[in-house]
Amino acid sequence: MPISATKLRQDLYNILDQVIETGVPLEIARKGHIVKIVPENPKSKFERLEVHDCIQGGPDDLVEIDWSKEWKGHNLP
Repeated sequence: MPISATKLRQDLYNILDQVIETGVPLEIARKGHIVKIVPENPKSKFERLEVHDCIQGGPDDLVEIDWSKEWKGHNLP
């Protein structure tokens, strides 16, 4: 989503630092046109991946998980 030129002017250095850090191009709307700020050496999609909590193990480990504590209060057969 493009930002306005006014917003860019108000926080220019922080916005430029963010583009450099993330590698994600920035769109600026000005008089009905879109202008992009793109880093010279953008990061690849893999470099931009964020670490998330995830389940580690194989598919069989997932089948054996006891969910009964998570489902309290629900009508289970």
